[in-house]
Amino acid sequence: MKNLLLFISLFAFSFSVIAQNSIKKPVSNSNGYHINITYTPYKNCYLYLGGNFGNGKILSDSAWLDAKGNGVFKGNKKLTGGIYFIVSPQMAIQFDLLIGKEQNFSIVADSSKKEIVVISGSPDNTLFKQYSAYTLQKGKSLTDLNKQYATAKTKKDSVNLRNEIIKENKELQVYRDNIIKQNPKSLLAILLSAMKRPEAPAIPIVKGKADSSYPYYFVKEHFWDDVSFNDDRLLHTPFFEQKIDEYFKYYVFPEPDSLIKEIKIMLLSARTGKEMYPYLLTKFTNKYLNPEFMGQDKVFIYLFENFYSKGDTTFLNAQSRKIIFDRAYSLIANQLGNPAPIMDLTDTSGKIISLYDLKGKFTLVVFWDPTCGHCKEELPRVDSFYQNKWKPLGMKLYSVNVKDGTNDEMKKFVNEKKFSSDWIFVYQAKAVRDAEQAAGQPNFRQLYDVSKTPTLYLLDEQKRIIAKQLSIEQFDDLINAKMKNK
Repeated sequence: MKNLLLFISLFAFSFSVIAQNSIKKPVSNSNGYHINITYTPYKNCYLYLGGNFGNGKILSDSAWLDAKGNGVFKGNKKLTGGIYFIVSPQMAIQFDLLIGKEQNFSIVADSSKKEIVVISGSPDNTLFKQYSAYTLQKGKSLTDLNKQYATAKTKKDSVNLRNEIIKENKELQVYRDNIIKQNPKSLLAILLSAMKRPEAPAIPIVKGKADSSYPYYFVKEHFWDDVSFNDDRLLHTPFFEQKIDEYFKYYVFPEPDSLIKEIKIMLLSARTGKEMYPYLLTKFTNKYLNPEFMGQDKVFIYLFENFYSKGDTTFLNAQSRKIIFDRAYSLIANQLGNPAPIMDLTDTSGKIISLYDLKGKFTLVVFWDPTCGHCKEELPRVDSFYQNKWKPLGMKLYSVNVKDGTNDEMKKFVNEKKFSSDWIFVYQAKAVRDAEQAAGQPNFRQLYDVSKTPTLYLLDEQKRIIAKQLSIEQFDDLINAKMKNK
């Protein structure tokens, strides 16, 4: 029911029929668009044509209304088809319209009667008029039935009302399906097809047992039926990106390989979409550049290695390109499952201590700054977990001071808090850092993506990265799970 009501709200306006000779005929422009508009009572002001784009709204054009309220939206290049809307001088959306293949048409409307919009010369909007009138009627009927259902006093009334709601929904779906069958090339048919959600079938019985997973896989398999990812028109709707987000939220496992598989299919399918391809690539890049869950940065690395590093950067400005490439170089070396980058750093006595010289079932690497207030709160907690829980499991601690010239502060803090003597406290000598920089070699800050402090990594016995950027409690849960599995 939620999807139904949402759909109606997107398309809930109706047209009124007036004599065709009262509408000014548009000037033919086969290569571009020419949309005459008369919008009462506005005059001597600008009116705007807006459109949907992804999950946002944009202004596509403006038209000056003369003293009689007449104006024209025009351009030498056709608009991408989709759901557009008229915007008042006060920047308020007035009403929706479809822009399809035919982009030479006329609009007559009155701001005091927004339900009466007359569009002439646009087959897409003629079909839309019929559809809108029908869905408006059905929408009112379903709204009334749902209100009655919510307040039904007897079981019999509830059953009857539910059956009536199901019947009304089926009639609406049949009407939509008929539009798609009878007008398969119309913009409305394409939008209706793209908005459809597969209906989960009844749970089948397999060898006497109910296969409860079948509906999930059925819906997932058919979720994108009749949707072309290279169709730029879908971007110019308010529902396409919502459908993508719904799919990834409910039908794709959040582990990186599953995400990569789905994203790869979408991007390759969208490759010929002039707007769709860069939009989807940017959408997925933004989402997994700094992902919500640990390990999902592998998705960003996949995008970088398979798209950006192969030349798909023409739509990026210099700043965005630098951000993407810098971020990729900071993440490539520290992916989950990879060997931890080598670190040979100096301890407080001046001795070089290699990370790989530490032998233990686990190694916790802690990057911190002795002048960082949050670090001063977290490191004593790490020490407490270590002494009470992790030390008996064979863990080693390798703590890296990331701020130059603060070794005295580090020693003072460690002594005051009475850290375990098992801690290895190291830093990078300035001369070593300068030499690395002169040689063009990446330092530990880049190799371990140390952009904030504290930054923690958990390594296994072979110094492979098994976790990063988690809270102390999450590290503890993971260690317990690892030990339990062993």
